[in-house]
Amino acid sequence: MAENLRSSVVTQGVQRSPNRAMLRAVGFGDDDFSKPIVGIANAYSTITPCNVGLDLLARRAETAIRRAGAMPQLFGTITVSDGISMGTEGMKYSLVSREVIADSIETACNAQAMDGAVVIGGCDKNMPGAMIAIARMNIPAMFVYGGTIKPGHYNGRDLTIVSAFEAVGQYSAHKIDEKELLEVERRACPGAGSCGGMYTANTMSSAIEAMGMSLPYSSTMAAEDDEKGVSAAETAAAVVEAIRNRRLPREVMTRKAFENAIAVVMAVGGSTNAVLHLLAIAHAAEVPLVIDDFEEIRQRVPVLCDLKPSGRYVATDLHRVGGIPQVMKMLLNHGLIHGDVMTMTGKTIAETLREVPDAPPKNQDVIRPWDNPLYPQGHLAILKGNLSPEGCVAKITGIAHRSITGPARVFEREEDSLEAILAGRIKKGDIVVIRYEGPKGGPGMREMLSPTSAIIGAGLGDSVGLITDGRFSGGTYGLVVGHVAPEAQVGGLIALVHEGDSITIDADRRILQLNLPDDEIARRRAAWTPPKPRYTRGVLAKYAAQVSSSSLGAVTD
Repeated sequence: MAENLRSSVVTQGVQRSPNRAMLRAVGFGDDDFSKPIVGIANAYSTITPCNVGLDLLARRAETAIRRAGAMPQLFGTITVSDGISMGTEGMKYSLVSREVIADSIETACNAQAMDGAVVIGGCDKNMPGAMIAIARMNIPAMFVYGGTIKPGHYNGRDLTIVSAFEAVGQYSAHKIDEKELLEVERRACPGAGSCGGMYTANTMSSAIEAMGMSLPYSSTMAAEDDEKGVSAAETAAAVVEAIRNRRLPREVMTRKAFENAIAVVMAVGGSTNAVLHLLAIAHAAEVPLVIDDFEEIRQRVPVLCDLKPSGRYVATDLHRVGGIPQVMKMLLNHGLIHGDVMTMTGKTIAETLREVPDAPPKNQDVIRPWDNPLYPQGHLAILKGNLSPEGCVAKITGIAHRSITGPARVFEREEDSLEAILAGRIKKGDIVVIRYEGPKGGPGMREMLSPTSAIIGAGLGDSVGLITDGRFSGGTYGLVVGHVAPEAQVGGLIALVHEGDSITIDADRRILQLNLPDDEIARRRAAWTPPKPRYTRGVLAKYAAQVSSSSLGAVTD
């Protein structure tokens, strides 16, 4: 077997003896050189609760790889905490970290000629970063999700990290006192795991499971539960089997697999970031996927799950009633996903779901019955118009009003908008415009959880619109539109909006429009000059020079 594996250490004889000597120093014996080498990319850190438990999973995977007859090689990759950096300059590094993660995994695995990989991650960018790397390398590999956090509790309600952000807005609007603000903060994150609602981490873990690149049920397990360690070990063994059977990720990550992932994202009410990340992963896998595909699938897939941020439940509740396999079985029965898609385990989606019940359990309403969905169509709408001819993304569920026309309140950066919201300067009917926060302009396309949560906390969620060339946290909801493209930095129309201009957001007609005559727009465009880059050295400068439009996934290659 070894002669066809990428490591091929034993077959290259005396010429490779220095390489063998190096491997002996890290634990290889004479019999180990004929075994496949499996990298374990470990995003463990104490930076964020999402990743604090990953080292235990990596060790479980390491043991399982040895037992399966392969040789593990453990290496680290980075993470940043979106929740900690949110609302600060540090948030500009969040999306950049997706590329750093992908590049580091690709570099380590290809430099050491590893035969396969188990990638373990928790926080938001770990997952798309891992999948971009896996798609590029195309060696047998699977993803292990670190697991979701369990909800906090206060005054009879479940709390998540978004509860803390919204409490700031409630406090500023004098709806709660300082004591309650502190109590929410103390209880919002009770332990290890990624943010508990159907925010970006749980959305992407669900999408990866739907694609067949992680094990069934693994995307909604709690980080602190024993089954998460068992799943990590089973994933590692499955990767060794995939190596022996020459099963490659690009055989799994097909156009049909991406369509399945998008359908599941719609059904569970997932994050707007799924659009950005799935486009980027498809680019890495060389699968044709465009932003309009999300709108086409949205129109035929209902929202089945009542999950935070706009709903009531968290990911552990979804897991308790059947998880992603239950959602997928319902979609499969109604012809909305492809059952013939192969998974990395060697089974098709239909085979994987064979024993899953056709309907969710009774006496629960986390997953709604097929004939009584939460919404008849998906929640992530692709809007177009003169403000975003390349397309932008709106989350249109959980809001009372799906259209608004109002005066623009223009801000050149996130911090200025947040200050205005907390000071009570944003009124009903306003449309907040936050620009120069796109992939190039930010750079890094910050998430706007702080201003959107402040709007919700102030009780303006149904009466104030917000548009940005930045993006949103998976915890965002309300009448908000992100990923506006082209972005301001490259001369998109959002750069030409003036304070008080009339803007229309219409989710039903899928329109984002600046209500100005063409000759006025032309006059403003002739007078516009691009601002100087905010960074001229370092990783942010390199990113800004390379990154594509958000409508293409903000890819850098």
